[in-house]
Amino acid sequence: MLKKVVIANRGEIALRILRACKELGIKTVAVHSSADRDLMHVRLADESVCIGPAPSPASYLNIPAIISAAEVTDAVAIHPGYGFLAENAAFAEQVEKSGFVFIGPTPDIIRMMGDKVSAIKAMKKAGVPTVPGSDGPITDDNEHTLAVAKRIGYPVIIKAAAGGGGRGMRVVHSEAALLNAVYVTQSEAKAAFGDDTVYIEKFLENPRHVEIQVLADGQGNAIHLGDRDCSLQRRHQKVLEEAPAPGIPDEIRNQVAKSCVDACIAINYRGAGTFEFLYENGQFFFIEMNTRIQVEHPVSEMVTGVDLIRQQLLIAGGEKLSITQDDIKIKGHAFECRINAEDPKTFMPCPGLIKHYHPPGGLGVRVDSHLYSGYTVPPHYDSMIAKIITWGDSREIALSRMRNALDELVVDGIRTNTDLHRDLVRDAAFKEGGVSIHYLEKKLKL
Repeated sequence: MLKKVVIANRGEIALRILRACKELGIKTVAVHSSADRDLMHVRLADESVCIGPAPSPASYLNIPAIISAAEVTDAVAIHPGYGFLAENAAFAEQVEKSGFVFIGPTPDIIRMMGDKVSAIKAMKKAGVPTVPGSDGPITDDNEHTLAVAKRIGYPVIIKAAAGGGGRGMRVVHSEAALLNAVYVTQSEAKAAFGDDTVYIEKFLENPRHVEIQVLADGQGNAIHLGDRDCSLQRRHQKVLEEAPAPGIPDEIRNQVAKSCVDACIAINYRGAGTFEFLYENGQFFFIEMNTRIQVEHPVSEMVTGVDLIRQQLLIAGGEKLSITQDDIKIKGHAFECRINAEDPKTFMPCPGLIKHYHPPGGLGVRVDSHLYSGYTVPPHYDSMIAKIITWGDSREIALSRMRNALDELVVDGIRTNTDLHRDLVRDAAFKEGGVSIHYLEKKLKL
């Protein structure tokens, strides 16, 4: 068992990790920026260390400062949460070289999955279904690039191998526009990620975003915890998620989930991870693997009863998976709404003082949030301030509970996107289930 863990993150996920550590009797060290002294997990941690000023590059992305905090507090491990350094292979490598346990996959796996070209190659080899594409990076051979796109069939999408979060992508509908689009995407990728490698895939016109949650111990054991539908997105950013994904035949669902488990064993994966797919016309197409805990992990926890953060900690401590696939039973349905400190119409961030905060409650309602009355939301970081999660025996009951929970939520002092969520959970098409990744943007007329 790990004795003391540095929580290298902030906000709700830092508090979530702290709670799991406390349940296991693990001591905690909260590292924080100067702007985050009043965060709830900083107040509750056994120790806290200020690692720099407010800007992320000087604090939460400051690798030497985080490792130094682990050294001075005699910690044994570092949990990166999500975002910031969670999928940074160089950080994981430095953590391990400094003699600490990185709570996540090995640096080599993070590096392989962070490069979309190598990730797709590894998944194809493991039998995971992938999108028809260039099967490698695009070269300077323009004739070959044109031939690849013609073979795939238009429209195609050009993607940066090092991209993520919706950046480094461009859809091309005709041969005439292809080469210029490749050049522009390469330039943007070089500027954003320091790597101009791009590849081409078939652009699916109206898919859903469905992902598979996995756990593996790096000792030959792996399981999946079902799927999630994350199709309600704005500019490639998820807004509302649910588990399980509605309207997918069990035979297809089970087949792709098994392929993800097989892939974890094949690459000797360690920790929690998520295989992300586009789903269209009864087919799954792999797009990427997230080598960290996801924002939306609570919906999988609600329908399986498995504490994913606890499992991360146990695996990092060297334990084998104590759960088998037969132990996993998907029960009921769960939703998660991401509550952001932003204007519900313009989506501009709205930091400021929380004058009054009242979270919802009741049977089947969970709130993951670091908010409290009197807390000031800083302007320096992501605008998400809470996650409202509901569970029910059926999708209808879970959705009804979400409507009630959103109506109960009170966050006074700043603007939030709660009204958007109140509208979404009453939307006729969403209530039916199975909307595409383009649905929300069309609804918002973006």
